[in-house]
Amino acid sequence: DPASVVAIGASTGGTEAIFSILTKYGPNMPGFVVVQHMPEGFTKLFAQRLDAACHLEVMEAKDGDEARPGRALIAPGGRHMLLSRAGAGKGYTVRMESRSKVNGHIPSVDVLFESVAEAAGPGATGVILTGMGADGAAGLKKIRDAGGYTIGQDERSSVVYGMPMAAYGMGSVMIQLSLYRIPDEIVRHIGGRTVGR
Repeated sequence: DPASVVAIGASTGGTEAIFSILTKYGPNMPGFVVVQHMPEGFTKLFAQRLDAACHLEVMEAKDGDEARPGRALIAPGGRHMLLSRAGAGKGYTVRMESRSKVNGHIPSVDVLFESVAEAAGPGATGVILTGMGADGAAGLKKIRDAGGYTIGQDERSSVVYGMPMAAYGMGSVMIQLSLYRIPDEIVRHIGGRTVGR
């Protein structure tokens, strides 16, 4: 369904968490848009490492890239990434912005999630993973309020239970799960398939 999109936000401990989620999927999944707090340069290497291990196409996002099924776009270090509707029934594109840090971060999870809430509404699935601080909590609430589905990582499986805790405390999280259960929950919600099913 071109209206579906999955947005993931993470910080400390997130590279492995994101890796463990994205490697579970085949190319028939909706588009993924991902913010992992990382400096410039590192996001490209992270995207390349994921692309080599995944059945999805994974790339560091550039202005105008399509967030299309079977593809995961990683926000580049030093830029904010925002999702936009490409037009009725046409799916989504992303744009990069160089404004100042939000919640101390660029890219910021909140900036991505707020744009996802606006562009995708009920078609959005928002996932907040391990990380320090509260980036993403308010944006995840916007996804929930727009009719989207929101998932938070639980304390036990988080390297740092900061961002998921802030989101949970704010009422942004509809279901809180161990990292190992999140990939299946995304599939259950959107009705896609994981690899090997």
